[in-house]
Amino acid sequence: MKLKGVLGAIAVLFAGACASGISQAATYAYVSNADSKDISVFSLDKSNGALTPVETVAVGGTAMPMTFSPDHLRLYAGLRSTPYSVVSFAVNPLDGKLIELGRAPLAESMAYISTDASGRYLFSASYGGNMVAVNPIGANGVVGNVQQTIKTGPMAHAIRNAPDNRVVFASVLGSDAWLRFKFDASNGQLTEDASPAYALPPKSGPRHFVFSPDQRFTYLIDELDGKLHVLALDNKRDTVKPVQTVSILPPNFSGGNPWGADLHVTPDGRFLFASERTSNTLAAYRIDRASGKLTRIGTYPTEKQPRGFNIDPSGQYLLAVGQLSPTLSAYRIDGKTGKLSAIGQYPVGKGANWVEVVEFNGSNAD
Repeated sequence: MKLKGVLGAIAVLFAGACASGISQAATYAYVSNADSKDISVFSLDKSNGALTPVETVAVGGTAMPMTFSPDHLRLYAGLRSTPYSVVSFAVNPLDGKLIELGRAPLAESMAYISTDASGRYLFSASYGGNMVAVNPIGANGVVGNVQQTIKTGPMAHAIRNAPDNRVVFASVLGSDAWLRFKFDASNGQLTEDASPAYALPPKSGPRHFVFSPDQRFTYLIDELDGKLHVLALDNKRDTVKPVQTVSILPPNFSGGNPWGADLHVTPDGRFLFASERTSNTLAAYRIDRASGKLTRIGTYPTEKQPRGFNIDPSGQYLLAVGQLSPTLSAYRIDGKTGKLSAIGQYPVGKGANWVEVVEFNGSNAD
């Protein structure tokens, strides 16, 4: 009954948001802070990129990976301290505030979480548990108990569905493999292919990956060798073909081991950015949309140990945090050149490591 009451109140808020039309689109940013065990919430002014603090939400555990539901009305946060769990939040589109709806166990400490295209299932990948897992998501948007686990090679790091929702891919750092699973959206079951979708060079350490907006390419960043791979996807034949490998390291990089972290593509598919933790930099690339190939634009200093960053849905701003930094850096993305311009820094919690950004207008506040 308690949850029903909360959901009823949320429904009233959403109805009000829809009725008002949210004439001005509202954009919010969420930062998970592992060491302070909370989530920082900001509103983003799209006219100038300025951030305004909204609230800080205590989660009582090591908050790390986060993901939105496809309709953006739910935010899921994975806790990597015991008991390993995922927190389901409702997002208020009127002010960006979070309302906790429930918690469910995760199979292990999960480095990455994502949902399928329908929003009915939560995928997760465990670096320490060497596995991927599936949890169902109820009609109310609340994650339920684990329904499937599959052992992988050592150090599974990320898991995402392909845009058509027929297959799911997972990067496995310790075995230098990018795995493919058939996905049955009717029951949430994964079935691993006999062979990896793509085998990477030894000791490359594949980490995060993203798909191009046109679904023709995958961009995959390595953690251990400072490389970024461009892979062509043939969705009809379910084949993967290497296109290009580039360095994410600054031109003057010297000393220390490469330590790739995160990557994101602008919504229009024109630019890609990647973070490297040893040099504390962001690398920017121009994407040739015909071939998928990358051309380096520049390298930009950023927060110390930049584990996570993201791009707002308009493609105008990039927000980056560092696990060893107390602040978030905001950058303007030049729409013609892809160059970054620093425009501000904002306090966040301790151990900031993940950024999610959402925009609400009348259509997704229904």
